[in-house]
This record gives sequence, structure tokens and C-alpha cells, in this order.
Amino acid sequence: MGRYFKSDNTAAIAPELLAAISAANDGYASGYGDDAWSRRLDARYTQLFEHDVRVFPVISGTAANALALATLVPPYGAVLTHSEAHIVRDECGAPEFMSGGARLILIDGPGAKLTPQSIERTLAANPTAVHTVQPRAVSITQATELGTVYTPAEVRALADCAHANGLALHMDGARFANAVAALGCAPADVTARAGVDVLSFGASKNGAMSAEAVVFFDTTRVADFELRRKRAGHLISKMRYVSAQLLAYVENDLWLRLARRANSLTSRIAAVVPELLVLPPEANELFLKLDAARIAALRSKGFEFYDWGAVDSGEIRFVVSWSQSEDDVEALCQALASLR
Repeated sequence: MGRYFKSDNTAAIAPELLAAISAANDGYASGYGDDAWSRRLDARYTQLFEHDVRVFPVISGTAANALALATLVPPYGAVLTHSEAHIVRDECGAPEFMSGGARLILIDGPGAKLTPQSIERTLAANPTAVHTVQPRAVSITQATELGTVYTPAEVRALADCAHANGLALHMDGARFANAVAALGCAPADVTARAGVDVLSFGASKNGAMSAEAVVFFDTTRVADFELRRKRAGHLISKMRYVSAQLLAYVENDLWLRLARRANSLTSRIAAVVPELLVLPPEANELFLKLDAARIAALRSKGFEFYDWGAVDSGEIRFVVSWSQSEDDVEALCQALASLR
């Protein structure tokens, strides 16, 4: 059996979240969010983010991103985002589909991160008229697809830039827990207090089972989200099982404890071969650059990971999950050390 570092999507469900599902599986409960667990979400996440929020469970990160952006952006609109963003590379046009045709305007930049300057340059290069799409939102990924993390100050600067130009700020937080754990800040510091309007709050990569949520910090932007969610098939009939996970996930900082373990193991692996790093890891993703022979040597030892970047670039990606075994991590450390 291989040692699996391809994605944190492949990890097991955290025992605490399995227990939450089991506890919710007792008797009957109203469907479609009219249950005791779902009705608690707004209040619990308002406490977590220290800001009044509306919370809408869905079952995938793609649904969270696409429905959030469709609520913010009309069919004739546009979303400014990084060219490496998940909504660009891995969502099969879902944001465009769910919005009825809004365009993604791509921006390059180091570390898969946007800056206010890159947004201003892009807006200046794409003046609007009746003949053009109309920018309505900026979408950032936290942590990014290259494992980098936006600081609260960076998010605040992006929010200020977006709002000054009449744009909403959306955060794709598929690995939000890993980012907050890496920053050591309060969740509010990098969202509500930093000016984020809508967050796709991920849990599935960090111990949950098909449990994601769209969190609106600017509740005036909720608009027709509930109807869009229903029309897209994401108004979950037995929502209690998703909501129970979302409640247990943040109880006693479980989400951060799981993320801290993944981040710590990633840092441990990176310390073995700092000279091979594409970027220093800031969360739980590790990118290395190796020649073909050493990549083949790793695979021959049973390690599973993704090739990354351009074909034959030599870049590979490892993702460390919350449940990664110490044995897997130690074996990878030894294997990488042998390549030096």
C-alpha cells in the first residue's frame, strides 16, 4: 500500500465528527435546514467570527465557491482572481455556470497571491463600458494553491482596494483552518475585521465528511442565495448531519488542532530538504523541484503525490493531512534525505 500525500481530501473523518454524525442520527428531525443543529449555526459562527453572520451549509467546496460568487456577480459581471486559483484550475467552469456566464479575469503574481497593485493594474487594463463585462468581485484563496497564506494586513489591503472599486471580496477557504493555524490569529482577524464579505468555509479537507459552508459577513449580500442553493441542488434534505459536523468542527478548537498537526508535519518534512523547496511551506502543502530520476525514485518507494506546474517542470506537490501517520512522515523524511 502506498504512502499517500496526494491530497487532504483522501484523509479519514475525524472521530469527533463521526461522533457528531452518530449523535445526530437519533430519531426524526425536520429536513432542509429546519432542524436544531442547522438553526444553531448562525449563532455559533457569529460567536466564532465575532461578527453577525449568515451560514449556509453545502456539500462541496465547488458549490460553496460557485454559489457565493453567483450571488455576488451578475451574468454580465466578472470576478478578478489569481490564475492559479482553484476556481480557475479545478472547478470545471462552475462559477461561470452558476452565475449564468460571469467571466473570470485572471491575474498573475508570485506565491499565487493577489495584491492591491495587481488588482488596480488589471482594472486599469480592462476599462468598462456597455460592451464589456463588469467587475463585481475579487476572489482570493486562503491558503493558496501554492500553500502560501494571506496575512490579516494583506487581506485588509485587498478588501480596501476591492471596496474602493465597488467590488466585493470573496475568500475561498478550503484550507482556511490551516491558514488560521499558521497565522496564529483569531478567525475574525483574517475575515470580518479584515473586510471579507463572503467566505467559503471548508471542513472536508480537515476531517469532515462533505461538510462545507458559505459564511456571509455582509448579510446584505445574501440576497437570493437560498434560492440559488435550492436551484443548484444543494439544499440538503438531511442537513442535520452536515450541520452537526460544522458545529462539532469548531467546538473546543478541534478544527485548529487538526490543522496545526498537518501544518507541523509539513514543516518537519520541509526542514529535511530546504534546498529543494519551490516555496517555503506556510500551511500543509509542500512543493519541491526535483529531476525525473529522483521523482521516479520516490514513486518507486511507494510515495504517492502529484506532478505540478508545467509538464516536465520537475515540480511535485505533497499535501499532509490531519491524520497523516507518523510512520508515513518519517519515511518521507528519510527518503528525501537520501536524495540529497
